[in-house]
Amino acid sequence: MNQLYASQRAMRQMRRAAIQRGLIAILDIGTSKISCLILRFDGPDSFRPSDGIGPMAGQSTFRVIGAATTRSRGVRFGEIDSMPEAERAIRTAVQAAQKMAGERVDHVIACFSGGAPRSYGLAGEIDLGGEMVREQEVSRVLAAAEVPDYGEGREVLHAQPVNFAIDHRTGLSDPRGQIGNRLAADMHMLTVDAAVIRNLLYCIKRCDLELAGLASAAYVSGLSALVEDEQELGAACIDMGGGTTSLSIFIRKHMIYADCVRMGGEHVTLDISKGLQVPLATAERIKTFYGGVVATGMDDREMIEIGGRTGDWEHDRRTVSRAELIGIMRPRVEEILEEVRVRLDAAGFEHLPSQQIVLTGGASQIPGLDTLAPKILGQQVRIGRPLRVQGLPQAATGAGFASSVGLCLFAAHPQDEWWDFEIPVEGYPARSLKRAVKWFKENW
Repeated sequence: MNQLYASQRAMRQMRRAAIQRGLIAILDIGTSKISCLILRFDGPDSFRPSDGIGPMAGQSTFRVIGAATTRSRGVRFGEIDSMPEAERAIRTAVQAAQKMAGERVDHVIACFSGGAPRSYGLAGEIDLGGEMVREQEVSRVLAAAEVPDYGEGREVLHAQPVNFAIDHRTGLSDPRGQIGNRLAADMHMLTVDAAVIRNLLYCIKRCDLELAGLASAAYVSGLSALVEDEQELGAACIDMGGGTTSLSIFIRKHMIYADCVRMGGEHVTLDISKGLQVPLATAERIKTFYGGVVATGMDDREMIEIGGRTGDWEHDRRTVSRAELIGIMRPRVEEILEEVRVRLDAAGFEHLPSQQIVLTGGASQIPGLDTLAPKILGQQVRIGRPLRVQGLPQAATGAGFASSVGLCLFAAHPQDEWWDFEIPVEGYPARSLKRAVKWFKENW
């Protein structure tokens, strides 16, 4: 990756070229695991350039031919904490997936959950003067969107048109070919901490891989865990990972809000480790096999054998009741859900026509969560698994792989973003993507 790529636009072109060659890797860089999937696309003709604005623009068919997961190292709160450790973990996952696929892959599309994401709604409007809307007009209306001053040290990760209106007709997904006097567009822009992206880019470069796309884990989890109706009518996807809990809100098949809570399943494990005074590995095992958040009368009598710290089983052997374990786990899970609720309220989630909430991610598998979550988040809560993807091994079909599967869908049929259009440079708003483009030039 020694070339200077100008922008996200260049990443899109690389993605297109890699898909035409037939192979691309997906890299989900999480706090507890790093997953790599290798996708094969069915021949060069399967990829058509975008022929419509919307989530399925440029569809192509693919199947998974290699998959590997390794324990994450060097990542905290979804952000790279130790470069050498993260590099080793990424290399391990990629090499194992390549071995399974029997193919070498140079291009990866990555997602991450940290970076303190912030959402902005943008609006732009231009005069058409009775003319037909062409690609050029779409570019102009996007350029007319007033970009807020999102602060130093932040960069744009996603910038997607979510709605178009011509005169009094709104809710258009693709205005091209239509005639009117005024064209308006609404956009959703997501910014993240620039240092987090920079570290990620550098780490992937150190692994001798080229980055062909970058996405927010909150966004891609929503793509895979929400069914089509939920994406259309309005729903929130809560991805409960190891170090973070990401949330995204979708309506009319577009993400309109994303945020992140810096707590996840690993914090529950840590509480168990401290509460029962056992090593983290033992705490994780106890959580996985016996954990839960809703106690019943039976749980006082169900005893769990745990070892201590000295390694002498006879000396250390002791038991705790399942009720005690639930008493340790429940407060932290409640705290995570309360934080999510605060963010949903801030986003105005209750004003959407549908209030469906889908919980996914590894930590969503804690027994009893489907009973506890509705008490905190609202009645319409379900636990969601990602959509089925062709060739995906059985081991990678659980809720913990929502963002990996979503990233496959993002790779195969990306939604239109600001940089997919030829936006005239003089049309850039004062503090707009000109800075982002300059930053990409300097940092690739």
